[in-house]
Amino acid sequence: MPIYSRILGTGSYLPPKTVRNDELAAQLALEGIETSDTWIVERTGIRERHFAAAGTGSVDLGEQAARAALQAAAVDPAQIDLVVVATSTPDMIFPSDAALLQARLGCPGGPAFDVQAVCAGFVYALSVADQFVRAGSVRNALVVGTEVFSQILDFSDRTTCVLFGDGAGAVVLGPSQEPGILASALHADGRQAGILRTPGCIRGGAVSGRPFLEMDGQAVFKQAVHVLESVAREVLEKGGRRASEVDWLVPHQANIRIMLHTARKLGIPPERVVQTVASHGNTSAASIPLALDSAVRGGQIRRGQTLLLEAVGGGLTWGASLLVY
Repeated sequence: MPIYSRILGTGSYLPPKTVRNDELAAQLALEGIETSDTWIVERTGIRERHFAAAGTGSVDLGEQAARAALQAAAVDPAQIDLVVVATSTPDMIFPSDAALLQARLGCPGGPAFDVQAVCAGFVYALSVADQFVRAGSVRNALVVGTEVFSQILDFSDRTTCVLFGDGAGAVVLGPSQEPGILASALHADGRQAGILRTPGCIRGGAVSGRPFLEMDGQAVFKQAVHVLESVAREVLEKGGRRASEVDWLVPHQANIRIMLHTARKLGIPPERVVQTVASHGNTSAASIPLALDSAVRGGQIRRGQTLLLEAVGGGLTWGASLLVY
């Protein structure tokens, strides 16, 4: 009998500081740059986001989300055999956020590593952990998406600084004889690296290149609407499901227009799309587990329902997972 991996519990954490659109507009006005709440909402659907306090890193956020997921799963940290963290904003060049988080939780010994696929990172990390559990290599896996994108934003660029926020989400995976994660599909196209990137790096003890996020918004939008529909159909076929059988689409929370466009192309009504972008902004690798946990704790997502997760991020990277919650 095949072993499936199944989500045992979810958790999330948002920094206390909420930044509304009008606050960012006032900050940009000091730089002589015009924007407004209306301009931001019309183009993105975002009304506010959370920013971490100075000195708070992605491991701090990830720890809070992980502990919430462990509690929901009724799994002791000592029972975690694998930690996979998806992040583009790690606390250090090395060791990994996963290793630092493993130490904080008190579950040393098993493998711990980061996955860097930007906004698609959580789907990538979930697929990796799923393979470990299904192969019988580990029993319980902790998968975390955590980001402090506020640290890499240029607050004089209204096309990017209004989009992103900080936060973390997590899930605990365990083995099951009942269907859990049915299928995953992952892709990348490094030829598109230039349309979404943070090109700075450390060389000789100093920052080399621009250390802020850069994005060609129109190019990203064009690519996103194409690849998200394609990968969603791919994973549905691999998992033996039709779009009409999906109870909830849980997309990467980047832009409400992209999310609803994909849903419409798949024939999924907007009321079956989990939407947290208005209050979270784009939290990159944290956005899907944040949205998932919000819908679980809010009573929207229930056991036995079929979920479709999908994301696209810098790289370009994109992917989708089909699962029974």
